[in-house]
Amino acid sequence: MPKPSKTAFVCQQCGNATPKWAGRCPGCGGWNTLVEERVVAPPKGRPVRSRAVPIALSDVPADEEQRLVTGLSEFDRVLGGGIVRGSLVLLGGEPGIGKSSLLGQVSALVARRGPVLYVTGEESPAQVKLRARRLGVETADIRLLAETDVDSVIDQLRDVQPVLAVVDSIQTMSSSDIGSAAGSVSQLRECAARFLEAAKSLGVPIFLVGHVTKEGAIAGPRVLEHMVDAVLYLEGDRFHAFRILRATKDRFGSTDEVGVFEMGDAGLAEVRNPSQVFLEERSTASGSIVVPTLEGTRPLLVEIQALVSPTAFGLPRRTVSGVDMNRTLVLLAVLAKRAGIGLGAHDVYVSLAGGLRVREPAADLGLAAAMASAYRDRAPQTGTVLIGEVGLSGEVRRVSRIASRLAEARSLGFTRAIVPKGNLGDVESDGLTVEGVATIREALSKIALSE
Repeated sequence: MPKPSKTAFVCQQCGNATPKWAGRCPGCGGWNTLVEERVVAPPKGRPVRSRAVPIALSDVPADEEQRLVTGLSEFDRVLGGGIVRGSLVLLGGEPGIGKSSLLGQVSALVARRGPVLYVTGEESPAQVKLRARRLGVETADIRLLAETDVDSVIDQLRDVQPVLAVVDSIQTMSSSDIGSAAGSVSQLRECAARFLEAAKSLGVPIFLVGHVTKEGAIAGPRVLEHMVDAVLYLEGDRFHAFRILRATKDRFGSTDEVGVFEMGDAGLAEVRNPSQVFLEERSTASGSIVVPTLEGTRPLLVEIQALVSPTAFGLPRRTVSGVDMNRTLVLLAVLAKRAGIGLGAHDVYVSLAGGLRVREPAADLGLAAAMASAYRDRAPQTGTVLIGEVGLSGEVRRVSRIASRLAEARSLGFTRAIVPKGNLGDVESDGLTVEGVATIREALSKIALSE
């Protein structure tokens, strides 16, 4: 039997271990992040690993030759064209957002090329079968393994030699070499390291499902995200059907791409033209502005809606959904100081239709125009889009990739665009009237919203 070592205190943020407890972690400086854990020393006689032999860089196959295309184009887009063989990918998201459904569909598509090992540590095989029946993939060659011991899982990986493996979830896995409970910092770090070693040595891509904290970050030490090859987040509002899959880390591709899905009774369906879907029920009333934004390298047209009403109390309310609250407050100050539209005695409500989230500054002009339109109770001209970053002095700054944004607007039937004056030399006005503005006051006058 392995003998336990002395008790150690492990930081939940950075994973640093110290023999004595302290209020502050000596590694990352975080307060009250140390957790007491009992680490079991590894048993003696463990076989010595064979030493790696260097190989020439020219003899290493290219990434494209090692990619596994699933056929789910939105999923492959986020991963840079497909799953890289031997990679370790971490997928996180809110509870019930659709992580297991997405990986179930991906497993069924990949199972056409060979067996897929699906390790379920939270659900029984019968529960997984019910979800597979709902998704319509119950006949796929998916091998279910209800196991939480990482050594047993890796043994099955060697025996089955699957095309793809899914571990749902990494927080339920544990190693007998570590004396702490499953989900602890030491267990997460050890299990992730074991799966990483197995993925590289066997050439099997492994997907790890990760829980998230109330702040939306992957539960466990930050080192978990550093160890894996790619980190994916499935985002969305459970009250809306749309889901956004984005990569925050990818060693084999860009982190600029996003995938758009729609949740239905049969799982996640791809949204090939998100702009058209998001604008199907757009409003023509005051306070509604369409903005061409970028999600990665993909242009999306989103509708920003604003409602402004006199406050009934002494302190006006500011409620936003889908846009940054601090940015909204800055634009309210710019409207008051630079455009003469003071909303200090009004409640302001801002929302993005469809449950999307937009963080890029290029949506500033559309957001400010939506609030001004709601305040004036005047709807802008039909078929108009606005785009531009707004500075504190009221200037409208140029944005990146203006041509692709306007091409998307043109393809959906929009006829007029208000853009920064600095971008006029970068656009073609074929079928679209493009007007440049230098200040926010000038932009509002173009759509009859200024004083």
